[in-house]
Amino acid sequence: MEAADGQRGVPRDSGGAQRRSPLDVIMSQIRRKRTASDRKPLGRFLSWSSERTRIPEDGESEAREDRGQRGQCSGVVKAAEEECDSGWGRVRVFLQRLGKKADSSVLSVSHCDLTATDLLELATLLQFLPQLEDVDVSWNDLIGGCLTTLTSHLHHVGGVRSLRLCSCRLSVDDITGLGEALGCIPFLEVLDLSWNSGIGGRGLQALLGKLLPPLREMHLVACQLTAADAAALGGKLSSLPRLCVLDVSCNPQLTQEVEGGGFRELAASLSHATSLTTLRLHACGLTPDCLDALGGSLRYLPSVRELDVSCNRAVSGGLNLLTFHLAHLTHLEIFDVHLCCLTHADLEALIQVLPALTALTELDVSSNKEAGGVVHLLVSALPLTQMKRLPLNSCSLNQESLTALAQIVPSLLGVDVSWCKAVGGRSSLILDTLQPSVIAALRLSSCDLTTDDLRHLASVCRRGCLSSLKILDLSYNSSVGDEGWSTLFEAGGLGLLEDLDLSLRPLTSASCSAWLPALLRALPTLTVLTRLSAQRWTMGSQERQQLSQCVRKSKLLLEFDPEIKDVTSLCKRTNQQRAEE
Repeated sequence: MEAADGQRGVPRDSGGAQRRSPLDVIMSQIRRKRTASDRKPLGRFLSWSSERTRIPEDGESEAREDRGQRGQCSGVVKAAEEECDSGWGRVRVFLQRLGKKADSSVLSVSHCDLTATDLLELATLLQFLPQLEDVDVSWNDLIGGCLTTLTSHLHHVGGVRSLRLCSCRLSVDDITGLGEALGCIPFLEVLDLSWNSGIGGRGLQALLGKLLPPLREMHLVACQLTAADAAALGGKLSSLPRLCVLDVSCNPQLTQEVEGGGFRELAASLSHATSLTTLRLHACGLTPDCLDALGGSLRYLPSVRELDVSCNRAVSGGLNLLTFHLAHLTHLEIFDVHLCCLTHADLEALIQVLPALTALTELDVSSNKEAGGVVHLLVSALPLTQMKRLPLNSCSLNQESLTALAQIVPSLLGVDVSWCKAVGGRSSLILDTLQPSVIAALRLSSCDLTTDDLRHLASVCRRGCLSSLKILDLSYNSSVGDEGWSTLFEAGGLGLLEDLDLSLRPLTSASCSAWLPALLRALPTLTVLTRLSAQRWTMGSQERQQLSQCVRKSKLLLEFDPEIKDVTSLCKRTNQQRAEE
């Protein structure tokens, strides 16, 4: 028996004090079958013997080692997470201080009056924005001269695709530093340096050599570019195969002739920019010779959809040098030649090519007085059903012009016949053709409108034809009587209106007491109205209080003349009440 017991491994004892109890044996077997990870604490009574004898449970030491390793790893991860959270918190605090919302992919701090110190703090925060794609620091003219503070940290945000630095008073050193940093953001697609006069000359030429092939948009509006810059820019176009948008507007020195080359080199080089879809040369001092040089490259630009040569008065009489080549732009959708002093011959040349522009949706010939006499020819040559914009403001329209325009109005998204006195008393020619849920902007400024015109406009509103209207400009029409204004405000049908202009001409004034009650009753129904301009209109103190109560809880911006003290105080008090609420 003893031998058998010894073989079974049961210890022999004399008094039985050292023998393990049957309960300990059972618990030991249970523990061996259970792992340390899924073991749950047993009751105090069941665990009493093991606690008392200090017998280590199977796998306990391994579990302790695992817990130690996991604790170290989790500590490192937790520290990293806390550091990341802390960095993102700093980003949020910085942007909240500027009245902006934090976004991991978009950083917009435009119009924030940033200082050099702010720019330095912003630069140190870039490391916490690894997913950043869009950066806009525009309209902060106090950071000029210290941009390298920001550009030296761009390596933290290598995925940036859009960089906007408009109107920051950038210097040549700023542009040079930016050029050196472009290699850190190799995926950059949009670069906007507009309204920085320091770019013209050495600045741009130092930057051009650093531009990378992925660039798709380049905006250099009002940068005082010279003819030498035009030549240098032309030499770079061949290495930017993806360039779609080129905007060099408001650079009148761009076309000045110099011995070292100029606009002709840029125009000739455009033939290499075969991906170009938008070309803007607004207010660049273009001449007929420039149009001739530009026209020669159009045949190589089949993708162009927008061409803007507006505000170039010197092209008068030479538009045919460009229109002769327009037929190559089979995808052209927008053509802008407003304020170009176009002659009757220019307009005839344009009308001849219009049938070939089958994709055209917008044509702007406004501010060309001669256009008023050929509206019927323009309309007959345009694709009526697809046209969206045909502004004819300041075009000396007559009754025949208005009748011809009425044929195309039903498809237009906006109608602009401002500064055309012939509209007064004949507005029904246009208003009766408006279609519901189509027109979004109606501009009738300085049209000598009468009370009857406003009554007719009110009836159009009641029929629901202006249910989608967002912009209504009735300014500079002092010949409208009080009844006309009241009738319009009582008509309704302007539920989506966002912008309303009722201003009078400068150096004039009139009382709005007769029609103000109708406006006050209408304002609660204009739930999306954000701007109401009524300059040169006056009102009494009680009326001011009523208007203040009406707009106090809305986001409506009131615009009145600052020299009228009573109205100025109303605006200030209203804005103060909004801030308090």
